[in-house]
Amino acid sequence: MIIITNAHIHTFENDMEYPKGYVCINGSRIHSCGAMKDLVLDTMTKDEYEIIDAEGADVYPGFVDAHTHLGMFGDSLTFEGDDGNEDTDPVFPQLRAIDAIDPQDGYFREALSAGITTVVTGPGSANPVAGQLAAIKTYGRVVDRMIVKAPVGIKFSLGENPKSTYNDKDQTPVTRMATAALIREALAKAKKYYCDKQRYESDKENYDDPEPDFKNEALVPLFAKEIPAHFHVHRSDDIFTAIRIAREFDIDYVLVHATDAYLFCDELKDESFKGILSGPVLTDRSKPELRNHSPKAAGIISNSGMPLAIITDHPETPIQYLTICAAVAVRNGMDHDEALKAITIYPAAICGLDDRIGSIRQGKDADLVLFRGDPLDYMQTPWMVFAGGRLVRND
Repeated sequence: MIIITNAHIHTFENDMEYPKGYVCINGSRIHSCGAMKDLVLDTMTKDEYEIIDAEGADVYPGFVDAHTHLGMFGDSLTFEGDDGNEDTDPVFPQLRAIDAIDPQDGYFREALSAGITTVVTGPGSANPVAGQLAAIKTYGRVVDRMIVKAPVGIKFSLGENPKSTYNDKDQTPVTRMATAALIREALAKAKKYYCDKQRYESDKENYDDPEPDFKNEALVPLFAKEIPAHFHVHRSDDIFTAIRIAREFDIDYVLVHATDAYLFCDELKDESFKGILSGPVLTDRSKPELRNHSPKAAGIISNSGMPLAIITDHPETPIQYLTICAAVAVRNGMDHDEALKAITIYPAAICGLDDRIGSIRQGKDADLVLFRGDPLDYMQTPWMVFAGGRLVRND
């Protein structure tokens, strides 16, 4: 058992803080946390615990990046390490991120060193229906032992990326209409498959079990509300196409990037999406649909009350700069604590992972990051990082 003492604990759990507190780690989970005055060691002998004096440092939950391609595009590699876009079929929901992730990619170590302990990673945006996303830890040697939840969502893409990918091949889709039509067709087939399976399960004597279909099977969890759709969108019309499709098929959904969303807060605030994954901010306006890209976007959306997480879209922005992305948001109008929540509890909640990560609470994963200064100060780096209850960085 490890006990971190004399720390300022930022739990991000119901806004609870302990200016002089402790966190107790038992194995890979948080055993307890609270004020130092409430820490009782009388029932344990000294060989049962190790005390780490934080000397007043701040303790945060491990950081979470809710949209990356970590491990999918190899560090320092081109085609040999590019496993993020299977651009041979525009509808490929059965692709599984876990079959492409390389845990030996050097960026895993850089992510962990920066205090980022959990990421959502998966296919790129070449395909209208791009495949299954995975939530994984940034520590470990074998991806199967790093999984937090897989699949954690299904990736869909609207806008320029599918158009440009398949225009170069003289293949559908080359318009936004066709992109949306392919998504609708895939969802309609999968919904029928889902309903047929339900009928079979309820009355096996009178109904046949549908023939196995990997594409449809991959989309079934959407209709069971087990996972959401993650829609890659930038331009406002693509944002509202995503909303329209999600409403038509009654599926939960997340808006990824949503570059224009800050210009449409009034129109979006009553929609039922799970959240906006905002970013990357440290990038240029590399294509027409990014013409409204602004470092003020995250702050405007956050201040409007909509759920938001800050992302790097690694490798678009290298993952170790997640806190700098949050700092840019604060510099441009976002509340400081909201920005910290946007890389901890908010992405965890948006992605349905807040039962395990995103805050400091009894029973959650013992992923912690300690700073001797403000994490959003460009010059600051973590003093200590705990991953799965193990101390993996100690500067």
